[in-house]
Amino acid sequence: MSYEDDNKKPRKKLVGNRIPKTFFITTGKGESDLAVHAGSYHLALQKAGIERCNIMTYSSILPKIATEVEKTPAVINKIIHGSVMETITACATSEKGQRATAGIIFGWLYDKQTGKKYGGLVCEYNGKLSEEECKEMLKKNIQELYTNGYSDKFELKDERIITETLIPEKQFGTALVALCFLDYEVPLLD
Repeated sequence: MSYEDDNKKPRKKLVGNRIPKTFFITTGKGESDLAVHAGSYHLALQKAGIERCNIMTYSSILPKIATEVEKTPAVINKIIHGSVMETITACATSEKGQRATAGIIFGWLYDKQTGKKYGGLVCEYNGKLSEEECKEMLKKNIQELYTNGYSDKFELKDERIITETLIPEKQFGTALVALCFLDYEVPLLD
């Protein structure tokens, strides 16, 4: 149906931006002698249980309605092959004998006056640090984000850190950590 057909206009609804609602956390690592993308990266996705998806990456903000669920076989089995999986992802690649470390830290902002949850902040690390060094870097990163725009009005609490690391014995290695969104709320504007 064409928009130019005045007699039969398509039904339309005006919607706002989608708001991620439910997510799970996953990690994975992979090694390959062939390639990164079709090799170690795909194998890391497979270990994480999300290899059947087309991965889209967000920046680092969680809405207040975001709720974590456990990554169970039932959750993974609901994923449709070829579907789009929107994530906040840290992904590091390296070559044989060199460390690859991926990490995510996230925490929740609460209004200092009311105590109500406002939303969350997420920081990612992709590089060659050890897991302990990665954790220290992530703590500094989220504090910088918090103090530059949120600390006057909000308190940052309930922080969590998730990491994955490997030193590949094969030619290529990938480590990844992801917050994977399963569903969304879509506000109707009219």
